[in-house]
Amino acid sequence: MSLQKYEILLKAVETGSLTKVGEQLNLTQSAVSHAISSLEQELGLTLLIRNRSGVRLTSSGERLIPYFQGILQLKERLYQEIALIKGLVAGTVKLGVFSSVSIQWLPGMVKAFNSKFPHIEVKLYDGHYQEIEQWLATGQVDLGFVSLPTLQPLDVTELKKDRMLCVLPPGHALAGQSSICLDQIINEPFIIPISGCDTDVRRIFMKYKGPLNIKYELENDHVIMSMVEQGLGISILPEMVLAQMPYNLCLRPLEGEHYRTIGLAAISRDNLSPAAAKMFQFITERIHASSDLTCDSA
Repeated sequence: MSLQKYEILLKAVETGSLTKVGEQLNLTQSAVSHAISSLEQELGLTLLIRNRSGVRLTSSGERLIPYFQGILQLKERLYQEIALIKGLVAGTVKLGVFSSVSIQWLPGMVKAFNSKFPHIEVKLYDGHYQEIEQWLATGQVDLGFVSLPTLQPLDVTELKKDRMLCVLPPGHALAGQSSICLDQIINEPFIIPISGCDTDVRRIFMKYKGPLNIKYELENDHVIMSMVEQGLGISILPEMVLAQMPYNLCLRPLEGEHYRTIGLAAISRDNLSPAAAKMFQFITERIHASSDLTCDSA
């Protein structure tokens, strides 16, 4: 069996579209469809359900997909090991990131990594906490930034405690205080993120029996900040999200110790490919050692 057929199948599952697979792999849609059909014929199983909305795995495909992923991961590790024998560190690392990490850490980090390891290709996958954990669990990414505690059983190294701050519009009654008590927030109109740091925010209020006065649930951090600026509610967001914001807002710390803990995760550090192990070491050492990668001021 051709390993390219496995790659085409996995890309089809990832994108949900045979057309997108062709565009990304520089193949015609006919060639993509033929490769998947050929694989199905070799196995004697239907792997994909095809309809107008795209493609998705059959139950047989769902059972087999981890094996296809494992075979391709072994192929990548083989080539990386060959490179090591030749005295090179080479290969591909797939890294899952969420928005605040992408903005604050990623550009300088990837540039420095590329300079130090020019033969390692870094592929980035942008998503929310739960998406990144799922990508790690299924092998879609090698490494991923996560917020602790994780839902999936992962091998995580803690990188940074990121303060959670109360975000207020200018002139708000609470803006005159040096810090904000959680009791003062409960009845305020609250704007909460529906992805990403929503788990961090909800964790803060877990000890309260009464619900938050949630007025809006929004996905985009910048929309939340803009809504707060216009006086439509208040919010709580991580300090890294609020760094270098282009909005007129009042930021106040919360009374007590309230953080989100950012970590770098893998399924198992012991089983990382040579290239992924180099990136894991590079990221952890850089963030622990470099004060310019932290956001300690409000």
